[in-house]
Formats: sequence, C-alpha cells, structure tokens
Amino acid sequence: MVGTAGTIRIAVAQTEVTTDPGANGTVIRAAMREAAERGARLVHFSEGALSGYVGPAKAYYTGWRIDWAPVARELRATMALAAQLGVWVVVGGNHRLSGGHRPHNSLWVIDDRGEPADRYDKRWVSHTEITGFYTPGDHVCTFEVDGFRFGCLLCIEVNFPELWMEQRELGVDCVLFSTYSEDPIFEVIARGHAAANNYWVSIAVPTSCAAAGASAVVGPHGYVLERARPDASAVICVDLDRDAPALDVALNKARPWREAARAGHIYAAHRVDDPRSTDRTSI
Repeated sequence: MVGTAGTIRIAVAQTEVTTDPGANGTVIRAAMREAAERGARLVHFSEGALSGYVGPAKAYYTGWRIDWAPVARELRATMALAAQLGVWVVVGGNHRLSGGHRPHNSLWVIDDRGEPADRYDKRWVSHTEITGFYTPGDHVCTFEVDGFRFGCLLCIEVNFPELWMEQRELGVDCVLFSTYSEDPIFEVIARGHAAANNYWVSIAVPTSCAAAGASAVVGPHGYVLERARPDASAVICVDLDRDAPALDVALNKARPWREAARAGHIYAAHRVDDPRSTDRTSI
C-alpha cells in the first residue's frame, strides 16, 4: 500500500534469530516478501535480526576476530530484495568498525531502491555491552517514508525517557523499537512512551523472546493495535492512519495541547499576583 498523506502500512517481522547469518537472512527475506504481498511499505525487524545478537557463541564470532563475510553477504542480498520489492527495511545487526574497534549494535535503514539510507547505532548500551561487546553510537536517526517520519531506538534505550522525548521533538510519527529482550516490562514502558508523546511505536522482538512479550504496534494513545502470536514467527501489518477516529484525541488534541503546555504561554496568561498564592505556608 503506497501511503496517502494520512496513511502508511508497516509490517513488523518476528523472526527466528540464530547464530548463522545465512539462516537469518533467509527468514528475513521470506518475511519481506510476505510483508510486500500484504502491501507494507516498511518492514521492521528485531535487534540482531541479521547478524545474530551477542551472547550465544557464533560460528563467525571468536573474540573480536569476526568473519564479516556472511554478514555482508546477507545484508547485500537483503538490500537487493528491498529494491526488487520496493519496500523500506529496518533490520538489526552488528556493524563492523575498523582498527580493531568493537562493532556497533545497529539498525540498518534500507530504502526502497535497495540503498543504505542511514544506520542507527545504539547509543545507550548496557553495562555488559559497553564492557564486553560494543562501541556506542553518537547520533540520532530519523527518516521519512511517504510523508511519515520514523525514528529508531534499541532495547535498553526504552528505559531512558529523554531519548523518547527527543524523538517527539524531532517530529517523529512512529518509533521503530527493536529489542532482543525477554523482559515483559519493555512493552509496558514503550506503551507509556507512545501515550505520553502521542506517536506510534513498533516493537520488534525475535521469535525466541515472543513468549514474554510478542512483537506489536502501539498507537499514539498507548493501546496495542496489533500483536504477533507469542509462540511462532509472524509478520503483522498495521496501517498508521492519522485520520483514525480512535486516535483523534491523541493526535489532534493531546499532542498539540501538550506542545503548547511545554511552551508555557497558555499558563503565563492565567497566573495572578495574589498573596495567598505566593505564601505557600498559608492555610
């Protein structure tokens, strides 16, 4: 579905993430084909979906002597299919640095021509990641598809409201939140961010983590619009619709009112010079 000014269809792909980039790439591209057949313009995958996530031993991973060939090969094949299908793809994986530096934990943003449009490198990495696995990123990532602005965040970054407020300040319509976590509180927090900031949140987790909290799309009112099954791989498709009646308050009333409230002008005009206001110990 090519989005109109007020609508875009996105897909969230809940896939098996293994230690083999070849196997990961195969299921990623199968999910892309299904999403495209169902009219999605953007397909969103979990943290580590292509390369595998750190933790379990990987056939291509020994200390920091990583064989990047299978990762690069699968990424190129994924880019080629994105061009063939005419879809955007946001997929997680390890991104190689040079000079012996640890890699980034990233989300590759691939446009519908199969070109790398951007890459989000996880900025606020966990203690385990910063001490043993990854180099933190240093930039925010937003991009536009069919008139909708998307932003990217990863896993433990759900715990830092300032990162989610930054997305709102940048005019993001939907945050693509990828994680490799079995903590069910992550969805609760993400729904809170969606409701507080009045934007959509797409949550992508691997199949192995779905029992604790499956992939889902949350509306700007904080309620789940669609959820994947908790016991299998799945592709869910959701129309982000600015004109949906159920989202009228969140998008057209709450969001602009809160922006005006943050600016402070609506309150300044109503403050009064009253001694019973300034004396905060009076009864």
